[in-house]
Amino acid sequence: MDDQPDGFKWFGEGFDGFPKILPDDCVQYTVYIIDSKLNNFSVREQLRKVQTAANALCKNLLKDFIWQRDAFGLEMVQQKGQSFLQGRSNYGDSVEDEWLIVYLLRELSRQFPQCWVRVFDSDGEFLLIEAADALPRWLNPEIAENRVWINSGKLLVVPKARANGQGRLEALNVDDALAFIQTRASDFLHIPSMESEAFYRLQKYPGQIKSSVHRAIVTIPRKVAYVLHEIPAYISQAVEAFYLRDPIALRPLQARDPFRLLFPPENFVTVSVKFTKVGYAQLKGQDYQAPVSWTAGRAKAPDMQGQTGSETGMKITCGFEMLLSDPHNVDKKSVREIKLLLEDLDAGEEQLPSDDEISRWEYTQDDESWLDINFEDFDKELSGRGDQIPLGQGAGFGDRAAQDNLRKMVARFEKFLNDDDGPAEDAEFPDDMDNDDDSNSADGTATLDGNSEHGEEGIDFDEDRFASMMSDMMGLAPSTALDTANQEAHAAHPAAVVEEDDAILDEGKEIRRVMDGMEAELRQAGALSLNPPTIDKTVSGNDSSSSPVSVSGVSTGPNSSQPR
Repeated sequence: MDDQPDGFKWFGEGFDGFPKILPDDCVQYTVYIIDSKLNNFSVREQLRKVQTAANALCKNLLKDFIWQRDAFGLEMVQQKGQSFLQGRSNYGDSVEDEWLIVYLLRELSRQFPQCWVRVFDSDGEFLLIEAADALPRWLNPEIAENRVWINSGKLLVVPKARANGQGRLEALNVDDALAFIQTRASDFLHIPSMESEAFYRLQKYPGQIKSSVHRAIVTIPRKVAYVLHEIPAYISQAVEAFYLRDPIALRPLQARDPFRLLFPPENFVTVSVKFTKVGYAQLKGQDYQAPVSWTAGRAKAPDMQGQTGSETGMKITCGFEMLLSDPHNVDKKSVREIKLLLEDLDAGEEQLPSDDEISRWEYTQDDESWLDINFEDFDKELSGRGDQIPLGQGAGFGDRAAQDNLRKMVARFEKFLNDDDGPAEDAEFPDDMDNDDDSNSADGTATLDGNSEHGEEGIDFDEDRFASMMSDMMGLAPSTALDTANQEAHAAHPAAVVEEDDAILDEGKEIRRVMDGMEAELRQAGALSLNPPTIDKTVSGNDSSSSPVSVSGVSTGPNSSQPR
């Protein structure tokens, strides 16, 4: 088989490094300024303006926002003589952070028409994955890389091109895509339906930014309250440290002396803390028994008992303890900043907030009903009857975004199932399905239970046949349904069934004869009895079923009695 070119250059062929693989849960984005009238210096000036605009946009829109892991940010990069802005963010378990980044990039492209933005994640061109229902047939994952760009708020695609006139489509690298933008920007494909699908999740922004934050009242040590008041974003790091804890991370909390901890369980205050909704759900969903140090500390502080959010506050404090005690986190920016705050407190340069100061802090408790799922409404959503549920407060399950996403998913699935003209490669079936007993139509199209070739009437499930198959597989007694099936087969082909039954019966008799002989030899040798047996075996005639057999004084037979 001929080797297929993969674009990789070995040593001596212009080796430019091994292919880079994006880590899981990461999104990478790049911003280029494409203008043939600008030199490299002018391009860098324009990029700085874009950078400034990005910071201003984040400051205006993300004032109260908390990132699950990494924040959005653009840095100046120069590669192969070309300058551009680039950033990478790890969004962790919060996929909404990824879509917020896409929203910010789209807004920047609207402010700067000469900006060309490319964004992808560890799954590849995830915008095309989102718009899979509206993609052109030729746009497959093998050639999709570097084809999708955002410019002036629009989603644009580099059109297909044949490789050297051959039949297969050509894959693009970044240089090819940038050259296309420079020379043929007017030839980009703009498909409104595909753009609508790809940007569907952006419809809820910027309003979604505020609704992604949850405020809760918790009781925590005053030192923890001080740290969170200085930089509220630290809560995400503490929640993640608690959520991903392991036995090694828990070791510092096993100290019996609570005052050996960085955040000892003392001097408690009740404050309002901002969380991401994902982080708050992770914290609430964890069952965690208070460590020994906390048990002793709370016993000395009776006011802690029964305080609002005391368990949640304990989890937060333990998360901070594990975050700062783990040696793997030494180089993290947030850990270094928290340690600097604690050093300032120890040196007396800063003071813990007083009760009067804390009383002037924001004190808000958000509704937690979004954590609850009404399974009846969830079932209606899955069955396609979700439109009957009004999207008001207290209706449905979760929040509005969750309901919209599930309804869209169900609608897409139904559309796929009802698409009679869809390509065959969209559905994959095992190779052995051709051996099923389903009836075939005249044109070779398989039909099930008399239904049409498109299966409008559905597929019937034979429970009796399934039960009998499971019984056979597990070695259980055959079911009534299987006996009925055997009777029907006997009526249809009596001669074949009789011959098969006779063969099975003869084989069974032969096996039984061999087993009886082996048993007799073992008994004669005393292998089956603790006492040496005396064997008196009498066989009369050819009917072994009616012949008495005496073994060690025990007679077996139809009319035998057992002496005591």
